[in-house]
Amino acid sequence: MALSVWEREVYYNHKQVVIVGAGLAGLWSAIELKRRNSQLKILMLEKGVIPGGASTRNAGFACFGSPTELLHDAGTIGAENMLTITEMRYKGINKIRSFFGDKAIEFDPCYGYELLDDKYNNAGELDDKLAWLNKQLQLITGQEQTFLRDNKKLKQFNFNNLKNLIENKLEGGLHSGKLVQLLTRYARDRGVEIMTGMEVKGYTKSGNIVHVHVSNNEDITCDKLLISINGFTSNLIKNTPITPARGQVLLTAPIPSLPFSGTFHADEGFYYFRNLGDRVLLGGARNKAFQEEATTQEGITTLIQSELEQFLKEKILPGRLFTIENRWSGIMGFTSSKQPVAEEVEPGIFMLIACNGMGVALTPVMAEKMATLMLE
Repeated sequence: MALSVWEREVYYNHKQVVIVGAGLAGLWSAIELKRRNSQLKILMLEKGVIPGGASTRNAGFACFGSPTELLHDAGTIGAENMLTITEMRYKGINKIRSFFGDKAIEFDPCYGYELLDDKYNNAGELDDKLAWLNKQLQLITGQEQTFLRDNKKLKQFNFNNLKNLIENKLEGGLHSGKLVQLLTRYARDRGVEIMTGMEVKGYTKSGNIVHVHVSNNEDITCDKLLISINGFTSNLIKNTPITPARGQVLLTAPIPSLPFSGTFHADEGFYYFRNLGDRVLLGGARNKAFQEEATTQEGITTLIQSELEQFLKEKILPGRLFTIENRWSGIMGFTSSKQPVAEEVEPGIFMLIACNGMGVALTPVMAEKMATLMLE
């Protein structure tokens, strides 16, 4: 269907910046660009009616890394790289809270915890490992003990077959949907245009002009194009260093007298759960089927959902009856280095991707880097 002159002059007119993806990475980037240059003409294009990916389909954790995950990363990517990423996560959480206030995003300072069973290989060295990690993190968090072992709470929380519990008082939960909604309103109030139901099929360049090909067989032109669709990036840019990863989640019906509150990690972060009022939200188990879960196909599988239910039954709610109220999935993006990526792919084409499952915490800070890069 041909566009009218009114549509071409208002909706399809030339933009200075087009951002593909209206999730956390895209929204924070648009806001940071506007903060640096309020006159920029920015258009965001979102395939769905609401942002997909993982921005509104995650578990709502405001966390910066479980101790065994950070220790593992220190051993694989080096302590310096681990600390750099952890600092960005920590600053990102603080930025979100100061930007909107805790009440608006329903931030719950419920603490973060990691649960360890007898399969953890370094249990005998745990105190020494935590002491080393706390010393490294002190300059970031300002705390002498960011992570503290508190096994008394294992009995209080009524968990089963677990040996150690590590507490972090700086972490908590938030409402992911309200965060994205607030960012969307904030961006629009500052003149950022957002068009939904607009799938980007590709792009071409003509000199310094970028032609963005959208789903209705029309083009939108711009000076600079930012692609922020995380695990889906390979659909538009080939040979990206990102691997998609599907995160599956379930949510129980209300459980009377739920004995715990907080955000929890287990098995180096591959399992994660929290209380949502008197319900339990549980996600993960991707390590049970890495190859199958390295996909951009949304949906749930019997294997992963069964693993989650088994974990719920054996570890979290031993001896308790429960029913599942809701199940869903979201698509994340990972790099082998665990480093997020903010770079110019070619002149005028940029990408912000690969928060490695920590998009809530990382995108506020990575967007600052992207805005600086785009406006150099």
